[in-house]
Amino acid sequence: MVLLSLLAFVKAQKSKAYFKRFQVKYKRRRAGKTDYRARIRLINQDKNKYNTPKYRFVVRFTNKDIVAQIISATIAGDVVLAAAYAHELPRYGLEVGLTNYAAAYCTGLLLARRVLKTLEMDGEYEGNVEANGEDFSVEPAGDRRPFRALLDVGLVRTTTGNRVFGALKGALDGGLDIPHSDKRFAGFSKDSKQLDVDVHRKYIYGGHVSAYMSALMEDEPEKYQAHFSEYIKKGIEADGVEEMYKKVHAAIRADPSVKKSEKQQPKQHKRYNLKKLTYEERKARLIDRLNALNSAGGADDDDDDDDDE
Repeated sequence: MVLLSLLAFVKAQKSKAYFKRFQVKYKRRRAGKTDYRARIRLINQDKNKYNTPKYRFVVRFTNKDIVAQIISATIAGDVVLAAAYAHELPRYGLEVGLTNYAAAYCTGLLLARRVLKTLEMDGEYEGNVEANGEDFSVEPAGDRRPFRALLDVGLVRTTTGNRVFGALKGALDGGLDIPHSDKRFAGFSKDSKQLDVDVHRKYIYGGHVSAYMSALMEDEPEKYQAHFSEYIKKGIEADGVEEMYKKVHAAIRADPSVKKSEKQQPKQHKRYNLKKLTYEERKARLIDRLNALNSAGGADDDDDDDDDE
């Protein structure tokens, strides 16, 4: 009797039919790469816009690079209108520190100027030529309205001073119209509810990097030699960091166009698997193997006859 009462409280196991009805999530959701709840709100377009693309300003960070793209969604897949990368910055004079806040600003600025030049709007919308750290929003000028895009941060935690907002600031100063608030820029104070322009300007021009360089140089010279070895090789000192970034900004505005890689394709491609044989080659190979077996068998028979004698 006790056994029957215990069986009554046992949880029923899921049957085979349950698993046949189970809805598997999207692959990028299972891999933890895409927040589809956020994505659908970014790409949904009003019906009365008549198939007008809705653009996103997408910023992604890797260990050694920054990727900034202007993307629109279609049924067939996402379409990239323009892209800029931090590994392009050495062409403009920035050869070190390609993943910090200042480099993110440069990458956003490069993308903004590039997409406006592609659309032939770079003359109407120059943006904020002098990066002074203040919040900037582009105003309509001429017949064409400013190019509008929405910030797509992906799965990044949107904390105050995050590098994503450095790229956003670069795109804003470059002349793009991106809805935003200054609450997440570096230098915003939670207590005073205001943006400290001087602190933000310091981050844009790599002032936090130069301050750290100076502190290490005085307190821990060995650590300075290890951490800033590339800066030392390039001859970059703490006092010259701001001037370097000013030159980079000017060079980006002068020529934001894409430069094709000079790297040549290898003439002879490496092959890591065996080449597939044709029918004639397989047939000839089989004949050779049979002949080899026959000749080996004949040699063995001759040896046996010699032993018998």
